[in-house]
Amino acid sequence: MARFHSCFIHFFTFLFCTTLVSLCSSTLESDFSVIDSDSEAYLFHQDYSPPAPPPPPPHAPSVSCTDDLGGVGSLDSTCEIVADFNLSGDVYIAGKGSFYILPGIRFHCPIWGCSITLNISGNFTLGENSTIVTGTFELAAYNASFLNGSAVNTTGWAGDPPPQTSGTPQGVEGAGGGHGGRGACCLVEDGKLPEDVWGGDAYSWSSLQKPWSYGSKGGTTSKEVDYGGRGGGRVKMLIKELLEVDGSLLADGGDGGTKGGGGSGGSIHIKAQKMTGGGRISACGGNGFAGGGGGRVSVDIFSRHDEPKIYVHGGNSRGCPENAGAAGTLYDAVPRSLTINNHNLPTDTETLLLEFPYQPLWTNVYIRNSAKASVPLLWSRVQVQGQISVYGGVLSFGLAHYASSEFELLAEELLMSDSVIKVYGALRMTVKIFLLLNSKMLIDGGEDTTVATSWLEASNMVVLKGSSVIHSNANLGVHGQGLLNLSGPGDKIQAQRLVLSLFYSIHVGPGSVLRGPLENASSDAVTPKLYCELRGCPFELLHPPDDCNLNSSLSFTLQICRVEDITVEGLVKGSVVHFHRARTISVRSSGIISASGMGCIGGVGRGNFLDNGIGSGGGHGGKGGLGCYNDSCVQGGISYGNSELPCELGSGSGNESSTDSTAGGGVIVMGSLEHPLSSMSVEGAVRADGEGFEETVWQQEYSVSNGSSITPGGGSGGTVLLFLHALTLGESSILSSVGGYGSPKGSGGGGGGRIHFHWADISTGDVYQPIASVKGSIHARGGLGRKESCDGENGTVTGKACPKGLYGTFCAECPVGTYKNVTGSDSSLCYPCPTSELPNRAVYIAVRGGVAETSCPYECISDRYHMPHCYTALEELIYTFGGPWLFCLLLMGLLILLALVLSVARMKFVGVDELPGPAPTQHGSPIDHSFPFLESLNEVLETNRVEESQSHVHRLYFMGPNTFSEPWHLPHTPPEEIKEIVYEGAYNTFVDEINAIAAYQWWEGAIYTILSIVAYPLAWSWQQWRRRMRLQRLREFVRSEYDHACLRSCRSRALYEGLKVSATSDLMLAYVDFFLGGDEKRTDIPPRLPQRFPMAIIFGGDGSYMAPFSLQNDNILTSLMSQLVPPTTWYRLVAGLNAQLRLARRGRLRVTFRPVVQWLDTLANPALRMHGVRIDLAWFQAAPGGYHHYGLLVYSIEEESEPTSFGNTDGGVRTELLSSVKTTYMQNQSSYPREDARLNQGLPTREGFARRKRSYRGLIDTNSLQMLEEKRDMFYLLSFILHNTKPVGHQDLVGLVISMLLLGDFSLVLLSLLQLYSISLVDVFLVLFILPLGILLPFPAGINALFSHGPRRSAGLARFYALWNLTSLVNVGVVFLCGYIHYNIESSSKRNPNLQPWNINMDESEWWIFPAGLVLCKLFQSQLINWHVANLEIQDRSLYSNDFELFWQS
Repeated sequence: MARFHSCFIHFFTFLFCTTLVSLCSSTLESDFSVIDSDSEAYLFHQDYSPPAPPPPPPHAPSVSCTDDLGGVGSLDSTCEIVADFNLSGDVYIAGKGSFYILPGIRFHCPIWGCSITLNISGNFTLGENSTIVTGTFELAAYNASFLNGSAVNTTGWAGDPPPQTSGTPQGVEGAGGGHGGRGACCLVEDGKLPEDVWGGDAYSWSSLQKPWSYGSKGGTTSKEVDYGGRGGGRVKMLIKELLEVDGSLLADGGDGGTKGGGGSGGSIHIKAQKMTGGGRISACGGNGFAGGGGGRVSVDIFSRHDEPKIYVHGGNSRGCPENAGAAGTLYDAVPRSLTINNHNLPTDTETLLLEFPYQPLWTNVYIRNSAKASVPLLWSRVQVQGQISVYGGVLSFGLAHYASSEFELLAEELLMSDSVIKVYGALRMTVKIFLLLNSKMLIDGGEDTTVATSWLEASNMVVLKGSSVIHSNANLGVHGQGLLNLSGPGDKIQAQRLVLSLFYSIHVGPGSVLRGPLENASSDAVTPKLYCELRGCPFELLHPPDDCNLNSSLSFTLQICRVEDITVEGLVKGSVVHFHRARTISVRSSGIISASGMGCIGGVGRGNFLDNGIGSGGGHGGKGGLGCYNDSCVQGGISYGNSELPCELGSGSGNESSTDSTAGGGVIVMGSLEHPLSSMSVEGAVRADGEGFEETVWQQEYSVSNGSSITPGGGSGGTVLLFLHALTLGESSILSSVGGYGSPKGSGGGGGGRIHFHWADISTGDVYQPIASVKGSIHARGGLGRKESCDGENGTVTGKACPKGLYGTFCAECPVGTYKNVTGSDSSLCYPCPTSELPNRAVYIAVRGGVAETSCPYECISDRYHMPHCYTALEELIYTFGGPWLFCLLLMGLLILLALVLSVARMKFVGVDELPGPAPTQHGSPIDHSFPFLESLNEVLETNRVEESQSHVHRLYFMGPNTFSEPWHLPHTPPEEIKEIVYEGAYNTFVDEINAIAAYQWWEGAIYTILSIVAYPLAWSWQQWRRRMRLQRLREFVRSEYDHACLRSCRSRALYEGLKVSATSDLMLAYVDFFLGGDEKRTDIPPRLPQRFPMAIIFGGDGSYMAPFSLQNDNILTSLMSQLVPPTTWYRLVAGLNAQLRLARRGRLRVTFRPVVQWLDTLANPALRMHGVRIDLAWFQAAPGGYHHYGLLVYSIEEESEPTSFGNTDGGVRTELLSSVKTTYMQNQSSYPREDARLNQGLPTREGFARRKRSYRGLIDTNSLQMLEEKRDMFYLLSFILHNTKPVGHQDLVGLVISMLLLGDFSLVLLSLLQLYSISLVDVFLVLFILPLGILLPFPAGINALFSHGPRRSAGLARFYALWNLTSLVNVGVVFLCGYIHYNIESSSKRNPNLQPWNINMDESEWWIFPAGLVLCKLFQSQLINWHVANLEIQDRSLYSNDFELFWQS
């Protein structure tokens, strides 16, 4: 309030003086005057404006063009000056016409102060190279033209300057005259500054808009002779329309030579509607020993098409070239701008800027090119409507030695480039944009506290660039609403107390500085007082005022207030640094916010000294280090302050009066209790370290040399107090309040300071966000003591007490497995969670906001386990039903129940077709010959097919197993039995066509190969389908497409008869039957059965599980055999033989053929002996791949008695029946010789039979079995699992057990998949798709087999089901592999010791239970399927009876 009262008194005094001056001016009818007082006269040193001149006298009558001027024409029409003319006095020329001065004409009035006035209504033209010389030239015309080389020259022809002005210097100093600017003076008295001395003073400020004053005369250096140059004259032009200036309009000051000062420039006033031309308009000061000041020029041109050269600079000073005369003024009336331009002439002389008009306001003020302008009047206000631009010049406010006034500067923009603004006193600046480029604003507040505070307000932006400086040795406030940008190195804003406020953003660029107080401040600077002896905390540090006004009573030395975003890449330094109501602060890697060494030299914790000058360290957060010498120690400074809310300055060495002293760290406060920072990011440094000495390990920003005998200890660290929401410390960041290091001569280290994080609004629970990311360094250690002295104690780093669940300085979440249910920051408050509440296979997890209760959250160790008990999906299922044992019992009961249901349903659905045991058929009932090897004797009807056999000639068997690699084929050479009824050439063609049709395409084999790898049962189905298609194609070809051209019988060719293709039901064996056509008229063909002996009958099948060996019994074979054997006996023999053959297995033929041979010897041949027939087992037709056909050799019993040796079994058997089934490659082999002779017609002789029988070297008996060659493939081992067995009966029971195992298998599959799902979904896909869905398909295949109609179809589907069951073992192997790999991985990792007993899970050694159970279940299924198939195919178990009577009587 007192300050405001003082300002009001000054302002009232100013108004009073101004009023007095106005009254005096009106009385004296002058333009401007000053108060006639000694003090004011001393202050302004003759700097005032002259009084207004008296009104001019009425003009004399106009002169005549011809009579008075020697011209041609009339002034009312056209007057031309055609010859040189010298005037002898003032002249007034007026008329209604035009006035022309022709080229090269001189129109002069060479008299000081002579006046030429032209007032014409027409045009004025000054011709080329014409000149007008006079003291005053005044022109009023419609248009005016000053052509090239022409000149209006008033230089040095001025009359007397206005009275009561001091433009002419006094004395013999040779100073320049003054007018628009002061004249220079080359002589400077001792103790004065160059700007304190000048020549002639400025005047006519009030008339600069319409200047009409003569320039002043320069001073002289001699009392006897006046060497001073005359002042410039006056030029006024009032042109109604166009002014063309290609010549010169001159009002320069006269030259004073080397002994006189230059005269000051005169006045030029031009007003026109339009102006063109690039001529010269000049009112410069004259050159001389000291240059004269510039004059005044005012132009009022509405439209300029060209820019003429206008000069108002001062004259050169020959006596002091560095100090030319001051620039004059150039006023442009249209934009209302004032320009002060010294044309880059160096000067220390100023151009005075006095009162600025308010109505209307000037728009712009330009100070350019080394011009120096000064606002000397106290309490002045400089206000313009546009910009103030200082380019390469100097603008001063006040007087250098009288810094006791306040100044106001109001503009839209203040632009500075390579310039300086000096303020002596205080400045109140209000602009929108303040830009500095390599410029300085220097504010000297002096010692007057009433003017100690300056305010700079820029509402839009303040930008410093190119080492620009704003400097104040008092208090400085910089305000704005936009951007404050210190762009780079050398840019500074510094003051004794500095406040930056209200900006949206502040950017402190690299190398730039914000500082308060000043470094090495002068003695007259306003010094802020620190609260060094205060133990408590100043109230404003915790609760600062919100107005952001600069208040010298507060403790802040540097405050940034109400700024949204602050970016620091340079240095921000102060004793008490405060950031108030800021949003974000970002300290980049090159940025530093420092209060290091800016605290107290003394203070509460000051150090102490021994008598020899060894000092101890200052104390603060920790005690100062002891200062010791020769076992004598002095205590360090005490520890003081509150660690929970510190705000104290660090203490120093304690010797304030000594130059060798150290200071403690200052205080850095960011935010406040009411307004914390939103976030702070630090990549650089925030320091409040104590001052130390050189040669320290940690480089301090401030250190002192130790050249005296006093060795003070290090200063203590200061305080860093942060009120904020979030903090980020980068990897290279430093946050420190470190004690200073002691002197190398031996002194104690300073104690560490205090750092405190006062977190605001710490979120908890689900909304918790980490409040700090700390990767950098935080130090509050004590300083290093030297020699015998001790280190300072460490300071404190603390944080606000954390809420529940959070702990530590940065309120982080309690570690996993702990909880915190109290408020505090100590890590010991995070208690371990009770282990009894943690389920098996669970681990504690981190939750947002930490754990605040004893029930600690956890999660299962893998996604395959499910909360809350961390069971697998399988275990959840098991424990849902009461645990493993009860689950197993329930599962078994459910399986039995479902199996019973399936069995009952099966009996209802298919039971009528599957009667267990032998079931005799009624005589005359039809027989299913499609399944002949299952027929018992009771199912055989005695039928006589002799009539069909009468036309049958021969049966030709296809060679090969009918696979994709070895298809069926016929030999090209016709057998002997059919040579009489076929044409051999046509037969070969027929064979080629048949073999081509029987061959498979490549893609069929490729699909088979792929399916064999992917799903073998499907490959078998594919092969059977293609075989069936191939057989159908062969039949269609022979029956309807082939023309039977190979047959000799015309009737057979005509009726498409005589050939018939058939195959066994397993499609492994095919044959072609040849019949007579009926027109052969041969009695020897077809041969009778005895004539066919020995006869071979080939078995179908290949001895595999899917195609067991079987004897195909068809009508032809039955009819042929019925010639010697009764059909009932033959059917019974076939059924018994097939029952034995189905037990034979390829790969184990040596073992499995032995019961067949024994059966033939004990049951078959004894029954056939009474019919004169014998059968033996033999092999036929060895293929290149090693494949053999097996069958029976049938011959007469009479021929058996012939003493013949069967020979070895390494040769092929050639029978009468099979003599035509020779292949080309077999015929070419040495091991297969041709028959030696053919059978004769009629009954064979004993000698011929013996010879034929000796050729059958493939007979198999008990002796030759061991020599039987057999080839084993990759599926040989599987024959031990899948093989044909004898029937066991109890078909319903077998079906029931199969149903149970099938359901159990499916249940185990689902449980295994559920178990694998607990491991990984990938494992489930592997199991399912290694063989696609192979592990699931046995169940539908089994259901289909169990519920199929007919024994034959049921048996086939059961075999298919068995294939799927066996194939699925591959998938079970994948289950084993996945479980084993997972178990080993789990075993190598940390095991949970608290697993519940009897857990069925993949983490324990019982992982194999389900896959092992599947293997056992599938093996049992395989055996039961074998029995089931046997029960279906052999419904008469007496077929396996070894009792001769029982077998043949059944």
